[in-house]
Amino acid sequence: MKLVDIGANLTHQSFAHDFDEVVANAKDAGLGHIILTGTDLETSIQAQALAEPDESFFSATAGFHPHVASNCSEKEMEQIRRLASTPQVVAVGETGLDFNRNYSPRPDQLRVFEQHLELAVDVQKPVFLHQRDAHDDFVPLLTKYRPQFCGGVVHCFTDTEEALREYLDLDMYIGITGWICDERRGKALQDLVSIIPDDRLLIETDAPYLLPRSLDPKPKTRRNEPKYLPEVLRIIAQLRDRELTELAEVTAGNAARLFGLNI
Repeated sequence: MKLVDIGANLTHQSFAHDFDEVVANAKDAGLGHIILTGTDLETSIQAQALAEPDESFFSATAGFHPHVASNCSEKEMEQIRRLASTPQVVAVGETGLDFNRNYSPRPDQLRVFEQHLELAVDVQKPVFLHQRDAHDDFVPLLTKYRPQFCGGVVHCFTDTEEALREYLDLDMYIGITGWICDERRGKALQDLVSIIPDDRLLIETDAPYLLPRSLDPKPKTRRNEPKYLPEVLRIIAQLRDRELTELAEVTAGNAARLFGLNI
């Protein structure tokens, strides 16, 4: 089974000049599907539009990243709701809380996160979640709505074992990025990845961010691409003492099940 990248920001301007080449390289690397991440109204619209003509290879998410939560008006949230009702959009988000940088005031983040959770309940699609330094506020809201929505993924997980176990107790999926390929920052995650049950493990690039440091030879630029997803899988397989083909099948199957992908 081909790999599924559950989170790639291919609407980012760094891909504007060579988007088709990036997609071709991803397919050559063994990817069978990419979920394009919406992080505000503009990128959510773009992601849905890119997915529409090629639904066999692309899906999209629609939402407001916590960094831009203060820009999410009622009118824009209604537009996200319309996007989330289309078949190309398979998840609500990226949404959540980020108290590390606080680019948006915390009250705005909390308000908009709850609106996204309510939307996920209404449209019965999973949530695509971001959490950084906000676990104590994040979990109560997630717990409040968890019985009502159909699932979700804590994307780009880099938190503690306690946080990981709480998410698993809420029956959430865990998204692992190239962070795990970093022998410095990723050591804690490397120690935790074997705790994640097979049926809750997902892989992603978060391109153009989080280029795997373990790539050899090193790419000429720091831009991450979906074609590097196999490196994330390789490191996880090594840490879990698993065969690559087996883990590829597991993660792709999980993505298909959570997001309703026809792959």
